[in-house]
Amino acid sequence: MNDFIPPAKPLIGDEEREAVDRVLRSGMLAQGPEVKAFEEEFASHFRLGRACVAVNSGTSGLHLGLLSSGVGAGDEVIVPSFTFAATANSVALTGATPVFADIDPRTFCLDPASVEAAITERTVGIMPVHLYGHPADIPALRALADRHGLALFEDAAQAHGASLGGEPVGSWGRFAMFSLYPTKNMTSGEGGMVSVADPETERMLRLYRNQGMERQYENEVVGFNCRMTDVHAAIGRVQLTKVDGWTATRQRNAEFLSAHLDGVTPPHVAEGAVHVYHQYTIRVPEDRDGFAKALKEEYNVGSGMFYPVPNHRLKPFGHDVDLPETERAARECLSLPVHPSVDQAGLERIVEAVNALARVGA
Repeated sequence: MNDFIPPAKPLIGDEEREAVDRVLRSGMLAQGPEVKAFEEEFASHFRLGRACVAVNSGTSGLHLGLLSSGVGAGDEVIVPSFTFAATANSVALTGATPVFADIDPRTFCLDPASVEAAITERTVGIMPVHLYGHPADIPALRALADRHGLALFEDAAQAHGASLGGEPVGSWGRFAMFSLYPTKNMTSGEGGMVSVADPETERMLRLYRNQGMERQYENEVVGFNCRMTDVHAAIGRVQLTKVDGWTATRQRNAEFLSAHLDGVTPPHVAEGAVHVYHQYTIRVPEDRDGFAKALKEEYNVGSGMFYPVPNHRLKPFGHDVDLPETERAARECLSLPVHPSVDQAGLERIVEAVNALARVGA
């Protein structure tokens, strides 16, 4: 049988290993010069035009970003339900309430009309997710936020290098979080990077990640230990030198799949959008789960279901809200391998498998 094609595959090379060894030899393992350099290089590489703050995970980035923006008990933040639970969790962890809105069925990102319908007198912000690597409709959401006096935050966990109208994701909101988890388009092993729009938000983020201190033993707020280590930052710095090439490969792989797949709905790319294909997500209207099972058992092709249980139906939230496009996406979406390790033979096997299964209805 052909080798298994996994749905995701971290890429760690000799350069990353050498960078880690360099830090280990230095004896400076905690947050230090590597973290500082990584923050500066990340902001420059992705043309964010603002400061970045490194943290120990993407979830920490969202949580501390919200706290640093003044979000807390009694507030509401509008988020998509069709995303990973960290988006809603981060709001809840501040003491605020996540309010769920529906998605655009083409991009899987927040639908501005649904967001507007969800605004109440307690709403303080809107936090879109640039899902699967496709930018959310930021111009419409920003206009909506401005009209109602709300803050805009960005969950850019999956969207390193994505853009809309020439403007990079991560440059619009009061803050934006990029995840550096191993399966993301680039990694630091574990970690997150937060871009910030103003010096005060940056200062608060740096306080919250470091036990509430700028200077040792002079705690200003009740903070956390959410620091990134120099070991992780060293990995991230090397990955920054490779991510553009990996993104180009993802885009070429996606182009091939979209040109050759039949019987399923390939990803939509909005006008003016640069999609970085963290996931290549199709719709399978009938028996998505059976389709995924047959892909693996008959063709040795992996896939991912992101996200079969919408956040509003998770036990911590359990909201009774009507989100028809979210529910439909949760039933139909299936992500195919698009990562840089998929070679031409692999792409052709994915096409053969998907087209054959689509013809017979799995």
